[in-house]
Amino acid sequence: MTDDYLLSSYDYQLPPELIAQKPVTPRDSSRLLVVNCLTTQVHSVFRELPQWLLPGDLLVLNDTRVIRARLYGHKPTGAPVEILLLEEKAPFCWLALVKPGKCFKVGSEIWFPDSPERNTKSPVYLKAKVLKVDSATGGRLLQFERSSPDLFWQVIEHLGTIPLPPYITRFEDNFDLYQTVYAQKLGAVAAPTAGLHFTPELLQRLTDKGIAQAYVTLHVGVGTFRPVEVEDISQHNMHSEWVEVPQITVDMIAKTKKNGGRVIAVGTTVVRSLEGAVQIAKTQGKQELVAFQGKTNLFIYPGYSWQVIDGMITNFHLPRSSLLMLVSALIGRERLMNLYQEAIEQRYRFYSFGDGILIII
Repeated sequence: MTDDYLLSSYDYQLPPELIAQKPVTPRDSSRLLVVNCLTTQVHSVFRELPQWLLPGDLLVLNDTRVIRARLYGHKPTGAPVEILLLEEKAPFCWLALVKPGKCFKVGSEIWFPDSPERNTKSPVYLKAKVLKVDSATGGRLLQFERSSPDLFWQVIEHLGTIPLPPYITRFEDNFDLYQTVYAQKLGAVAAPTAGLHFTPELLQRLTDKGIAQAYVTLHVGVGTFRPVEVEDISQHNMHSEWVEVPQITVDMIAKTKKNGGRVIAVGTTVVRSLEGAVQIAKTQGKQELVAFQGKTNLFIYPGYSWQVIDGMITNFHLPRSSLLMLVSALIGRERLMNLYQEAIEQRYRFYSFGDGILIII
């Protein structure tokens, strides 16, 4: 087994002070490490992205919107409960992590009071019942009582909080900063963080240069962050996540490639959306990307044969993560780990609110 397949080969030591606790202002003033071949890299600033792309290139972005997925309630007895919504399985029916989970068997109820202080004496605003236990995640399938989608989302917006990653411990600003400026479709439990660097002005400058923009949707869920726990990474099983690749995006990608342009994915979620969709198309006897709506559990690691993208924009990822392995598949593990060490020496900011990398292959 080569080092590329060993989990321990994707480890590195990061000084805690380099974990970004809040985004820079304005968003596009973050730093950008530009990697345009296997031997050179340039230190830049994200607002200079247009100079690194060419007219005729296509940026593909993820338009998912983060929901206020963490809810606090209580059992009918008054015992406190915390849940994290993961994925909508059916109308008003969600897979969720529940704490304390062992107490919640099929038929158990969770009550959510209409009170910022979560007062158990407050009127119950929302109820949920446990339908089943999910063995894959250890979560619970919860059926919520609501009369319409609009009303349900109003309640979630009122009661919930955005579940920031655990390594962000000092962020107290506007939670809109954890949404991309082009977020549209509710459903993610975490932001597609490579997109957090964009401003409306930067997107317009890219358009003015002839760099088109298209969208996919991947609702970021447990699959993106589920840890790799096996030393042989090829044995890791990715959790499925819901993806939509619309026909207009497929057409724009085909036109870009026909005209000699490059398809640049903004974030690992876009990579998984496009490459996952084309892999599913191949199982159906099709040899190219087609419109797709459904689940993907594609796990990309070194040795993967790329089908759609010609480059990507991404952030700096956690050690031993599937995201680190995905980026390694694009430029090589040794090359990427060396770049990470250089970024640490140059005091780049890491993780969700951190700086970015542009990779052109």
